[in-house]
Order: sequence, then C-alpha cells, then structure tokens
Amino acid sequence: MSLKVVFALIVLTLVGVGFYHAYKPLPHGISHNGDALPLNDALILVDATYHHNDGSETRDHEIFDEILRLIGQAKSFVLIDMFLFNSSSPADVEHRPLSQQLTEALVSRKAEQPELEVVVISDPLNTLYGGSVSPWFQALRQAGIPVTETNLQPLRDSNPAWSAIWRLCCQWFGNNPEGGWLPNALGEQPVTIRSYLALPNFKANHRKVLVADEGETLRALITSANPHDGSSRHSNIAISFTGPAVTDVLKSEQAMLALSGQSNPALDRLVSEAGIGQATGQHNNAGKIAVKTESAILDSALRMISGAQSGSQLDLAFFYLSHRDIVAALIDAHKRGAKLRVLLDANNEAFGHQKSGIPNRQVALELHNAGIPVRWCNTLGEQCHSKLLTLRPLAGPTELLLGSANFTRRNLDDLNLETDVWVSVPSNSEVATKAVNFFERQWQSGPGSDPVMSLPYEHWADDSTLRYWRYRLMEATGLSTF
Repeated sequence: MSLKVVFALIVLTLVGVGFYHAYKPLPHGISHNGDALPLNDALILVDATYHHNDGSETRDHEIFDEILRLIGQAKSFVLIDMFLFNSSSPADVEHRPLSQQLTEALVSRKAEQPELEVVVISDPLNTLYGGSVSPWFQALRQAGIPVTETNLQPLRDSNPAWSAIWRLCCQWFGNNPEGGWLPNALGEQPVTIRSYLALPNFKANHRKVLVADEGETLRALITSANPHDGSSRHSNIAISFTGPAVTDVLKSEQAMLALSGQSNPALDRLVSEAGIGQATGQHNNAGKIAVKTESAILDSALRMISGAQSGSQLDLAFFYLSHRDIVAALIDAHKRGAKLRVLLDANNEAFGHQKSGIPNRQVALELHNAGIPVRWCNTLGEQCHSKLLTLRPLAGPTELLLGSANFTRRNLDDLNLETDVWVSVPSNSEVATKAVNFFERQWQSGPGSDPVMSLPYEHWADDSTLRYWRYRLMEATGLSTF
C-alpha cells in the first residue's frame, strides 16, 4: 500500500472521527429545558472587589458566605457541583482560601451529622485529567464523602481538530497521578504529558450548583462563582431559591452522575418524591423560575433579546461574549429601538497571566460600531466573571437569566455542561431590584467615582482587523479556551 493511500486513510479516519464526535447524540438529560415554576424565597447574592482611589480594595463575599452557611445547617442532604475546586492562585495578591473552606465545611458537617448525604461533583481539570491528586478531593473521600470527577468523553467535542487526534492516539492510555514529571499549572505535584494532551479538548463540566436541605425544604443556589482560591476576588452573581424548581436542579444533576456511570440513592429518592415539602416556602418574591442547561440557555437568551422591543431596557454583564447568534440578536434589538448596555471583562488578565483581549474587545468593536453602549469592568488582576442578562420591558415583569454560562459557542451549543436559571419577577421585587442595582452600580461608577467600577469603551478599544478575524476563526472552530 502506497504512502499516499495510507495518508489518505488516516486523514479520512480523522475527519470521520472528528465529524461524529462533534455531532453525535447528546447523553440523556443534557440540554434540560425546565418549565416555568413558582419562585419561592428567592435571594440575589453578589461577590465583588471594589478598587478605591487611595489604592485600597474591599470585597463582598455574599455568595460563598451563603454557601458555607447552608452547608453548616444541613441535616440530611447536600449536593455540590462546581467547576474549579482547587487552591491555585497568583502569589502576589492575598486570596480567600475558598477550596479549603468549602472542603472543611463539608467534612465538618459530615462529622457532626453522620447521616448527612453529601454528593460532590466537579471537573477533571482539578486533577489535570487524572495526572495529579487533589488534596481537597482526597480529604473529602477520606471523610466518607464521594467525589465524582465528571466523565467528559460522552460529550460532543468542542475542538474536533485536536480531539479527533486525541481520541485515536491518546485516550486509551488513561493517566497516572504518580508518574508525573511536568510542571503542574494547578498545583505543585508534577503531572504527565497525558494531562497536557487532554487539555486541548477544551470541554468542561462548567456548572456551579448547590442544593441543601434547609428546615423542612430544599434550597438551591445557582451561581457563576467557583470555590477556587484564585477566583476569590472575581465579581459574580447568584440566586438561591426554594420551591418545585429545586427538583429540576436535582434532575439535571442526576444526569451528571449518570454521565459518569454513577448514581446516588438519596438523590434518586428526592427526585422520585418530586421534592415533597418544597412548595411550602413563603412567596416573599412572587414570580417564576425555570432551570435551563446547555443549549436551552441559548434558546432562553435569544427569546429574551428578541422580546426587547422599542423602549425596553436590555442589560448584559459578562465575562465572555462571543456567540454569533447572540451578537446578531443584540444588534437587531438595538435597531428595533431597545435600549442596550453591555458591561464586559476586558479579557486582559487571568490569574497573573496577560491575555490578548479576545473575544470581548472584538465583539465590543462590533457592538460599538452598531451604536450600542459598551463599558469595561475596572479590574486589577481579578475578573468580571458574572453572567447576567436582564430585560426590563416598558410594562410587565423583569426577566433575568443568570448562572454559569458565558455567551460563547462552547457554553451554549451543547459542548460544555452549564446551569442557568430564567427568572420572571415583578419589577419592584427584591430580586429584580438587587439584580438591577448590581448592574447599575458598576455601569454608573466610572472614573471620578469611589470606587471606580467601570471604564469607558475607549479605554480597552481594539480595532485590529487581524485580531477580529482571529476571534471569528477561534469561535467557529473551537481552537480557543473561551
């Protein structure tokens, strides 16, 4: 057989593998599109870092304070599904030890309440895909708390140009946490080359979810925040709630365990009982909520944006904004007369490493040229990590979409695992007021304010044609980390 024939067969095989794994059927339970259900006992929580004119900074940590409180009072059930769960952080800035605090809270509560059922799910990035040992996962397991590192292989491939090669050559070798010899980007323990060969697959369980019993009911918390030391200065937003929608959260997490070939009797029982007692909470924030995962988040976002008519106020606060359908929908809404404001991270720095500004500065250029106001979060090493879409029509309820999902192809096209919630509440409710104020304070606190929370578009504007088309190529092919 000639070398040309062999080469052609290899290329055809790679193309076939890449095509199949980019479009194969989704695992059961992925892309959950929950119904609108009563919203009970809802609270908006925010984390933020404030930079003052005298050079000092202060921080709000409502989200993880509430997570630790909920764990500390739980008596029967806790479920945690969190993407980044490790202690890596830049050495030159003090960070809150979130991974240690979360681990200690779970271990301590399990010791106090031996009958407490704890479910922990996370992403294999925290062990660099099996190439190292997580001290936090190890401590949890030693305390009798099982930890599931999500099996990502059944998911569609977001970077088929690399994943097709990896699936043929490398996935079969597994990994060895004791055989490392390369530097570890997330810790001190050396890792194998197999860890770095798995990394460019660029897929993740990116969810940030907590469910815990609280009194006679269950409370869920959906957020954009990670229990990761290096992320402890980031701005984030969360919503916690009780009611029947908590069962939808549990169902979506049941599918996460199934993805990895596991189950949990307590979780299965709660789902089968349809959350008995969840509907008894006080309706202090009358409204509706729907749990959305993966591409169901995209559907909800496009519906909200397309519903923004002349005079409606549409606000976005995002770490990454790059999805082409979202960008086109925003420009169309602006042309219809909707009032838009877009607050973005400048993608300037990540955990002590400089970044190129892609994709946000390139998308911001498009939006700015279309006449849509854009501002940048004023960050000094941390990230503007929120994912919040707010629609305020001229009349009627305020709608929110928030959670783990960035507005990117990877986050919205059934490639990553994500959890958001869509919320509809009266415009004068506590939920709407705090969510609107979270955005408004950042937007209005520009240079001359104390603290300075946002900067004008011109501060990080980038009109490079080369970088714009680099963003477009990266978004279309998956050859990117966003």
